[in-house]
Amino acid sequence: MQPASAARFSSRDSLFRPFQLRSLSLPNRVVMAPMTRSFAPEGIPGPANAAYYRRRAEGGVGLILSEGTVIDRPASRNDPGIPFFHGEAALAGWQLVIDAVHEAGGHMGPQLWHTGAVKSRLSDWIPDAEVESPSGLVAPGVGRGIAMTDAAIADTIAAFAKAAGAAKRLGFDTIELHGAHGYLIDEFFWSGTNHRQDRYGGATIGERGRFAAEIIAAVREAVGPDFPIIVRLSQWKQQDYTARLAETPEQMTEWLRPLVDAGADLLHCSQRRFWEPEFPEIDGQDGLNFAGWAKKLTGAATISVGSVGLSNDILAAFGGESSTSVGLDRLVERLERDEFDLIAVGRALLSDPQWVAKVRTGDAEALRGFNVSALAELV
Repeated sequence: MQPASAARFSSRDSLFRPFQLRSLSLPNRVVMAPMTRSFAPEGIPGPANAAYYRRRAEGGVGLILSEGTVIDRPASRNDPGIPFFHGEAALAGWQLVIDAVHEAGGHMGPQLWHTGAVKSRLSDWIPDAEVESPSGLVAPGVGRGIAMTDAAIADTIAAFAKAAGAAKRLGFDTIELHGAHGYLIDEFFWSGTNHRQDRYGGATIGERGRFAAEIIAAVREAVGPDFPIIVRLSQWKQQDYTARLAETPEQMTEWLRPLVDAGADLLHCSQRRFWEPEFPEIDGQDGLNFAGWAKKLTGAATISVGSVGLSNDILAAFGGESSTSVGLDRLVERLERDEFDLIAVGRALLSDPQWVAKVRTGDAEALRGFNVSALAELV
């Protein structure tokens, strides 16, 4: 990849086209990706969290998606610094956040989350309640916690809807449901962790997607027809980076179409490197990525993500490796042909709240790389 100093910024206008979806009106195509920070003591976001998000709004991010924030279920989080999206104190903290973002001219949605059976990467903390998942599995053949009862599933669906309704009341512009990376919703999608014999299990991805579809439908009822719903999805899991839910476009349609039919407006398609083709055996090494195929197969708007502007992917970052800033040529080319609608940027925005502004003005020399030490502070 080209160094940032040689990047072709002359076509960056594709990043800065407005975007409209239901009630959401964005000035550009850049999304701040949700990134767990664990800087919410007792689960309550405060002024420091509000200032953190405000700085990204001031830097020109089109849409900010919050770190994962958990619904009102026992053991819904796996680290004590993860914020709640329920309870009077936590919601008051999120009111500070959205007010700060709006004062800076930004747009924002919380990412609503249940971590399922997954352990934290950051600590050995264990919740008071037993962790829950579709079948008491955290990975194929690896037990952890308990299988959810029908009552637990119904309560979880209601908790997602309640959180979404609260987000709308607080004035957020959208919400995102975290259905990726091996967490609870994704554990229902994945045959390796969903062995249920009831209506929430099954041999096909369409059958195992019922839980997610029912959450989306309940959220749509809670927020009304004009409030946009985003769903984050991935093939890979942190339990297995090579996992695939859909081996073919036909299987991907079976997976994603019911989610859109249930009320999802925007599919946030997570992959480690956005430029990699999803089905190279079909359309070659320059073929559509995950977000491109999702858009083609469902007609829904999509967000792509994965190592934007950086030399190494997220797994290298977790391993302690730094990433240098690189050019945006391949991103610009894909946006110009409308392969996907929005692009999420993660680690580059952790290191540099002004990343969007620098890209917009063509200040390539000022773009920063990423070092894992950036995770140690809320800046």
